[in-house]
Amino acid sequence: MKLKTIICAVLPALLFIGTTVKAQSIKLVQQERRTSMRGLSVVDDNIAWVSGSGGNVAISNDGGKTWAWQQLKGYEKFDFRDIEAFSAKEAVIMSSGTPAVILKTTDGGATWQEKYRKTDSAYFLDAMDFANKKHGFIMGDPINGKFLLLETKDGGETWNEMANAPAALKGEAAFAASGTCLRITGSLMAIVTGGSNSRLLMSPVGKMVWVAKPLPLTNGSQSMGAFSLATGKNQTIVVGGNYAKDARTDSVAYLLPEGTAAYQSNIPVTGPTGFQSSVEYLKDDIFISTGTPGSCITTNSGRSWIKIDDKSYNVCRKAKKGTLVLFAGDRGKIGIYTP
Repeated sequence: MKLKTIICAVLPALLFIGTTVKAQSIKLVQQERRTSMRGLSVVDDNIAWVSGSGGNVAISNDGGKTWAWQQLKGYEKFDFRDIEAFSAKEAVIMSSGTPAVILKTTDGGATWQEKYRKTDSAYFLDAMDFANKKHGFIMGDPINGKFLLLETKDGGETWNEMANAPAALKGEAAFAASGTCLRITGSLMAIVTGGSNSRLLMSPVGKMVWVAKPLPLTNGSQSMGAFSLATGKNQTIVVGGNYAKDARTDSVAYLLPEGTAAYQSNIPVTGPTGFQSSVEYLKDDIFISTGTPGSCITTNSGRSWIKIDDKSYNVCRKAKKGTLVLFAGDRGKIGIYTP
């Protein structure tokens, strides 16, 4: 085929992709509460919950346009860095720091019951995810050479430490940055780490047998590594970097072909424009990510990324049932994604 013919065939497709990506936007809708938010759970296209510093929690019943805030009495100094919501009535929150606590509400936040507490400073909770409404996990930083892994089988009413949690390398830890360094997709649990090493740790949910794969993300200090992962139809994307030097572009997104035993890391041709703390799968080959330098999108399974917003956010999440995508960050910033 002649070069002119190839250009004529390819150029319209490239123009279409560029126009499609440029149409993406994130609308800032909330700055009422000056809290740093890292916990975000989007139930459907109407109901969403956020959690953050200063013991703050909020719920939206209109797709993120307005929020009802509360500061939990007795927890004014707690930093609730992850939340898992199941409805407008039921949600579970966890704090990072000392003491480590887990709370649950079944009445839309009118009351909260403490379900777990550890005053030992070795207990630092990082992220939470559920395989279903009853079966959930919370991971924490390593204790005695193993990552802390808590399990519930009754919807967060009780939590127990698991003996067969994954082993940690010296200086390795996880980041309580967006609640997405732990993910459960189908029957597979995956964890990404940072610090001295960047690794992907995987195990079947039903039987904890761990497989570890190194990641070619920047690592070697406490501010570096893999911060988040999301799995699509045929691939998993891992993002991260160095939050202390968030403008560096050498560290932030890698394509991992699907299959527990066949995971191979690939560096994108064009990565995001700096540190990214959260990534979420949208549909087809489309993923969206966010971090302090802004938010980015890929429409080709992570091979190339385009920046769509300059604002700093900590986390982005898509509705479990629906298409709503929300963002949350520091100083009360909440954003709604418009495709």
